[in-house]
Amino acid sequence: MYKIIIYLNLILIGLIGWKVSEKETVIVSDEITMCHTGPSEMIAFLDDPKFVAFHPSPVPFDFNPLGEMTTFPTADGKKANGYLIKAKKPSNNWLFVYQEWWGLNDNIKAESDKFYTDLGGNVNVIAIDMYDGNVTSNPQEAMGFMRGTNEKRLETIVLGAKDFAGKDAKIANVGWCFGGGWSLKSALLLGKQNVGSIIYYGMPVRDVEQLKTLNSDVLGLFATEENISKAVIEEFAAAMDKAGKDLEYKIFDAVHGFSNPSNPKYDSEATAEAYGMALGYLKGKFGN
Repeated sequence: MYKIIIYLNLILIGLIGWKVSEKETVIVSDEITMCHTGPSEMIAFLDDPKFVAFHPSPVPFDFNPLGEMTTFPTADGKKANGYLIKAKKPSNNWLFVYQEWWGLNDNIKAESDKFYTDLGGNVNVIAIDMYDGNVTSNPQEAMGFMRGTNEKRLETIVLGAKDFAGKDAKIANVGWCFGGGWSLKSALLLGKQNVGSIIYYGMPVRDVEQLKTLNSDVLGLFATEENISKAVIEEFAAAMDKAGKDLEYKIFDAVHGFSNPSNPKYDSEATAEAYGMALGYLKGKFGN
């Protein structure tokens, strides 16, 4: 009889343990499925050595800027910075350019100049400084800058740039990596003034309710990688479809960061194709 009681107690303890374990599993699962916020998700990648390895230090190059740095006020009482190239004639067409994790460096400025030139000088282009002046070529410092970003401050910077462009501005967005995610986030923040978003291998927002508020279609130019994987991209495509929004995308047979000419892993063929798609998309938005 004593042995039977012990046996029954062990069974009861096992059932209680199984229930606790089952409950904990559900909680973890819920946290994962709720994580669809886009740019902020990339912070988790900073602990992945493989992701960090895709960001070797940029190769220095000679750069003669077409634009100049400017400042604009933000709603939190601070100021924000941007690299601005004004249209040749007054225009309400604007392109917001978003940096990689290095900060607003010469590569992003050069890409801004290139878009400006190839759009005929008819579009105001501003590369927005999302790190408040911090810029580096050191991967460890870049990791620290990205990890130290404050989502609210970043949103305030975007909205400050919107006010700087003016209430009649038609704004398209483009960005790479960290900035790729912010290209879409910016499009959501800009409301009816947004006319387009180009994501270069950035983590997209995949929340259907948020995407329903998007005022444009999206062009996605993705890399072949584990973090922003094919599964993530297909989830994004499905969410856009459910939200009733158009998405054109391509997953290039190239690594994360393939389109940065200062990246030792630069892929010229993939870059040329992706840029052609991006430029055609922007010309369609601005009537060039």
